[in-house]
Amino acid sequence: MTRIAFAVALALGTQVTLAQQTVKVAGLVELSGPGTTSGTEFRNGLQLAVKEINAAGGILGRKIEYTANDTQSQPQTSKALAVRAIDDGAYVVMGPVFSGSILVSMAETRRAEIPNFTGGEAASITQQGNPYIFRTSFTQSAAMPKVARYLKDNLKAKSVAIIFTNNDFGKGGRDVFMKAIEPAGIKVVADISTDPGQLDFSGAVLKAKQANADALFVYTNEEEAARCLRELKKQGYDKPIVGETVLTSQKVIELAGDAANGAVAHVGLTADAPIPAVKEFAAKFQKEYGYKPDHNGIKG
Repeated sequence: MTRIAFAVALALGTQVTLAQQTVKVAGLVELSGPGTTSGTEFRNGLQLAVKEINAAGGILGRKIEYTANDTQSQPQTSKALAVRAIDDGAYVVMGPVFSGSILVSMAETRRAEIPNFTGGEAASITQQGNPYIFRTSFTQSAAMPKVARYLKDNLKAKSVAIIFTNNDFGKGGRDVFMKAIEPAGIKVVADISTDPGQLDFSGAVLKAKQANADALFVYTNEEEAARCLRELKKQGYDKPIVGETVLTSQKVIELAGDAANGAVAHVGLTADAPIPAVKEFAAKFQKEYGYKPDHNGIKG
């Protein structure tokens, strides 16, 4: 074989090898713990996208190799899994969804200069100047002023009670909400903290009732939101109940049943949106998994 022929054969062999390589995508998702609903939805949406991209030929002829890793809804587990994904040669990291987890794990992907996508909504995620972090949802800073305007202009509320989850997501949203309602002249008369995964909302709801505010703002994760709505109905709470995307998400409606009736929320993402691309996605998701997606499925 001549040198030229050898060089051509080597080049062709290299191209074939490259074409056979996969694009590694590491999913860091909450498949157990308090974030199971969010993480499972995000993972399913992600897997649907990977399936479609691979069926269309992949990325530059290379198939995506996706692996889902359970963060157990724990920040330190997320951090360890991010390190493992980097060591395994991940091209991109998807997740976690929980704000408290991504705020910890994204330091590792930034150090390795690997793009990291998240559905987390805490405003602080994208306020740190991290060039490798990308958010697939509204930030709390964009959503809360709209909630404040609804309370002021639509409900004419002068006072509000707050029930929030005491984690990075809940505290971050509560803090941004407090800043948003201040210019509107709305007074917080009850600031009620609840635990992640809390089962009993009787005490929190009783405090909200006793505060006698014009409206109640609920900002918790899915399962907690459903429990809170059921307890509000049980105790006969009759003031407006307002929230953000989670409060009226599909999973909360399914879990809360008729206790979700009357709750109002600003919704940044919903599979019910009358937008052709969203309707097409919702139909594909329903066919693939047999149930209706929520906003986290769209994020994924």
